Amino acid sequence: MKKTALTSTHIDLGAKMVEFAGYYMPLQYEGLGIEHETVRNAVGVFDVSHMGEFLLSGPNALELIQKVSSNDATKLTIGKAQYSCLPNDKGGIVDDLIIYKIKEEQYLLVVNASNMQKDWDWISKHNTMGVDMRDLSMDYSLLAIQGPKAVEAMQSLTEVNLADIKFYNFEVGPFAGIEHVIISATGYTGSGGFEIYCKNSEAKQIWNKVLEAGADFGIKPIGLAARDTLRLEKGYCLYGNDINDTTSPLEAGLGWVTKFTKDFINADNLKAQKEEGVKRKLVGFEMIERGIPRHDYPIVDAEGNEIGIVTSGTMSPSLNKGIGMGYVPTELSKPDSEIYVQVRKKQIKAKVVKTPFL
Repeated sequence: MKKTALTSTHIDLGAKMVEFAGYYMPLQYEGLGIEHETVRNAVGVFDVSHMGEFLLSGPNALELIQKVSSNDATKLTIGKAQYSCLPNDKGGIVDDLIIYKIKEEQYLLVVNASNMQKDWDWISKHNTMGVDMRDLSMDYSLLAIQGPKAVEAMQSLTEVNLADIKFYNFEVGPFAGIEHVIISATGYTGSGGFEIYCKNSEAKQIWNKVLEAGADFGIKPIGLAARDTLRLEKGYCLYGNDINDTTSPLEAGLGWVTKFTKDFINADNLKAQKEEGVKRKLVGFEMIERGIPRHDYPIVDAEGNEIGIVTSGTMSPSLNKGIGMGYVPTELSKPDSEIYVQVRKKQIKAKVVKTPFL
């Protein structure tokens, strides 16, 4: 298993460690409930250094990004980031990602750990225009400092005014005694905060100073278990669960990052799908009866006919009820539509709700 620059630190902190996307990662430290609540109400820090980073440079970098991604990267200016996806040529999604415009003719693509090689191969395959591509994934670390107190707790670590960095914007500046760190107002918890990109050799110093600066604000280290419940409460897709090689971005509710004002891989087919209307949709649902929906549980109708599958599900720590996401026929995708989740041999009643859940 691959290790991050902070693996030994997590072990020393008593984290429960697990294999995740080929990495040895902290699942939880004190416990899911405590960690989830800490991020929702105060501030927590995650090691998410398993994510991949590709640097694309040169006069044709934007042209390549426009070709392989669904969103319109011409809207990016230096210091801005954009959520997007990589459509495949069969109607599905290679990966979802964030694109950063670092400077003119230079972009950083941040991809999911489990898809690093697949994404690299896919983008390389379409790089017919001589774009310089560098895989920085094994050299860089990524810390997510998330929660409503993140700005206040971290301001002492930088001369950059953190409150001035708008959502999906970033600055390159000093942080925790390290120069030239990317401070990005992004994250996958829905509770605000930042993501910090630094070299592996700098990660330990930044991690320690973040915990030190946040001590008066109740900061705690947070594991992947809470990251999953936090993102699910906000209705954020997880690649491999809610989106994959067979799910269309339009079915997944990602029409807002699928821009037909430009040409990109499989754009014509996706545009036709949009005009015809999708036959199934990714929806959020909450349990009416007691029960916890889990990944891959069948979704059935009142007669017990299988109509879909749970892509993500959990007991929501904030709402104290079972919530999930899954694909259902379009006619059952409206809020308050009644569906059932097959939990073992029992059908548990649920209803479709608008996301975010919280």
